Amino acid sequence: MTFSRLSRPASVSFKALGPVAAALIMGAHSVFACTGIVMRAQDGTVVPGRTMEFGFDMHSNIIAIPAGTKITTLGLDPAEKGFTYSVKYGFLGANGLDMPIVFDGMNSEGLYFGALYFAGDAVFGKVTDANRNQAVSSEELGNWILGQFATVQEVRAALPSISIVGTHIDAIDSVAPFHYAVTDATGASIVVEYTKNGLHIHDNTVNVITNNPPYDWHLTNLRNYIGLHAENNTAITVGKQKLLPFGQGTGMAGLPGDFTSPSRFVRAVAFANASLPAATGKDAVFQTFHVLNAFDIPKGAIRENDGGNVHTDYTIWASASDTKSVTYYYKTYLTQAVESIDVRAAVSSISKPTTVVMEDGFRIHDRTSEF
Repeated sequence: MTFSRLSRPASVSFKALGPVAAALIMGAHSVFACTGIVMRAQDGTVVPGRTMEFGFDMHSNIIAIPAGTKITTLGLDPAEKGFTYSVKYGFLGANGLDMPIVFDGMNSEGLYFGALYFAGDAVFGKVTDANRNQAVSSEELGNWILGQFATVQEVRAALPSISIVGTHIDAIDSVAPFHYAVTDATGASIVVEYTKNGLHIHDNTVNVITNNPPYDWHLTNLRNYIGLHAENNTAITVGKQKLLPFGQGTGMAGLPGDFTSPSRFVRAVAFANASLPAATGKDAVFQTFHVLNAFDIPKGAIRENDGGNVHTDYTIWASASDTKSVTYYYKTYLTQAVESIDVRAAVSSISKPTTVVMEDGFRIHDRTSEF
């Protein structure tokens, strides 16, 4: 695979991007509906996958950052400077507006990271002289995690040593309100949240993450759907009347079908955990995209009126990460065909941050000539 070169030095700086670009990538609207799942194959392969929804085309591309790259934190804040660290493990994934920040990706050791919108519940600290040397902005946590660690256990141990802060973005008068999914090749999976009560690291016990409310709220809400199951219901007799189920899918009757975060969480738990076992990693990737298809949001299905400007959330792209073969897969709104990148091969072939265009265009395979 050929990579086009970024016109940036190996030491990544975000400061030149400015608040306007930051506002676009973070979004000024509250309509963000990402859904993440974790699928597991019988051969031990673990495949986290997710959708990315925004209210506009965020122009994501695939950025690869090799080991040895120097990164300075607090890069989007022109008034602040954090600490500089050296990337231990090369990594790649999807960014936005050509910014050198991975919002979803995997490193050479098979560690996966995903940032999902967490508006209303995300609370981050502020930069001070006391925490400057350990401060990481909420939008750049993926670079720090993927560049430094190989396992969830390492991430869990290291998170208390840093201060996650919010970089104020003037154009939206806010910070990037994320929470985070982290999964490794052993199958360990966590959800990382920063709220008014501080840092919370949840074990991802049901293989799903969506958006707000917090993860433990979603687990409680699952109890409302405890009677749902994948098997069709059988006929029952009420009084003297025999009641037959209506066709297929009766075991899931009552499963919420709307696009709200709580409903998507319940639906994703049902689909991800009821899926038939996948034999291999490739089978699990195939299955992951099929499950994620159930969360594909077409333009117009979700709308928000912002002072006369109508914004519609839609699925920008979807990804799946084979943590065993260390292969990153994705498809986009236009490019419905799944594309892949061998992470280790990609990051070992470059000497500085490098990008490829993610969107490859919509194609139709015309088979008329075969008749």
